[in-house]
Amino acid sequence: MAGFAYLSEGKIHLKIGDLPLRTVESRFGRDVRERAIQLQHRNAWKTQGSGARFMSGGALWGVQDREPGRMRIAITGFSRGRQPGELLYALETDEVSGLFALKDFGLMEQRLFHGSDCRIATPCASPDQDLVACSVLHPQGIANLATMRADGSQLTEITEGDSSDLAPSWAPGASRVLVFQSAGMGRDAHGLLTTRGPYHIQRLDLDNGEMTSLTEDLKFDFLAPRLDANGNLYVIRRPYEKLHRGFNPLRAVLDLALLPLNVLHALFQWLNFFTVRYTGKPLTSAGGARQKEMDMKQMFILGNLVDAAKVSREAQTDDAPALVPQSWQLIRQAQGAAAQVLAKGVLSYDLAGDGSLIYSNGSAIYRLEPTGHKERLHTGAHIEQVVASG
Repeated sequence: MAGFAYLSEGKIHLKIGDLPLRTVESRFGRDVRERAIQLQHRNAWKTQGSGARFMSGGALWGVQDREPGRMRIAITGFSRGRQPGELLYALETDEVSGLFALKDFGLMEQRLFHGSDCRIATPCASPDQDLVACSVLHPQGIANLATMRADGSQLTEITEGDSSDLAPSWAPGASRVLVFQSAGMGRDAHGLLTTRGPYHIQRLDLDNGEMTSLTEDLKFDFLAPRLDANGNLYVIRRPYEKLHRGFNPLRAVLDLALLPLNVLHALFQWLNFFTVRYTGKPLTSAGGARQKEMDMKQMFILGNLVDAAKVSREAQTDDAPALVPQSWQLIRQAQGAAAQVLAKGVLSYDLAGDGSLIYSNGSAIYRLEPTGHKERLHTGAHIEQVVASG
């Protein structure tokens, strides 16, 4: 049955045919949080009453009393699986990362790979062979491509260097060819990350190791590449911005003037941290539900490298406003032809088997037919990624 799936606020939502929308929460992530809650309850005596005085908050023996509700459990990408009705997703917690398969349209979950020494993201299963491509995330901003067997074994990195290689996808009709986004990293004399170059699109042949650049422009980032059966390249194009700007004397003077306020703010945050840690309540409750909503949106935006300040005001008149600027454009690049803009304000997209496109602006999901007809399929909150299923 044709349909779509999307990721929102840490959960995968499935819409299959005429069936009602169904939400699937990671069972592994839920189990991790439940075990943390049980551990916290068993160690509660160490942070309460005389136990707290004896243990000094657990610091004496190195015991961590991390609040389970604040534990980071994030899905770092998902895609269609090799079998009908199957989805793959990568999940990361503070301690472990893993790859999981949702089978029978989300009714069953299978653990394929997990470990504490490797963080993976953006998985993509090959429809023609027993391989899954993904990104392996390293410290200092480095990300390399890797492949593994469909059962989660034989994880092997296939790119290297000081770069960020993300979002691999398999080329139709070429069983061992990948396209992906790649950007070089700039560092200072101490090896600290200072900037990132623009993302460009690379094609990698796994059989001979040949790598070819498909599209690049110093003024743009090109993200989430896909190739169709005719060899047309689909990609999200957005303006490139450096991570760090050059020295600004006026900014330096302003930072110096605000130094006392920044010190007071840091002191308040330090006190607030310990207040929350030992009482469960912050020093201030200002903001309420609205502040919580803003925090959720900010977390979502940071996770997807979206600059909220750049969102076009004109786009906010819709009842499903785009969470990215209109300059984030979904384009199609045919060989030897100029790029064609298919949609604006696009955060995520996927190619469906019938030749149509499924895409999202972060607040709604649309289908774009080959004829150009556009249809809204669904509205939701903080849609991070969308996948055509079927």
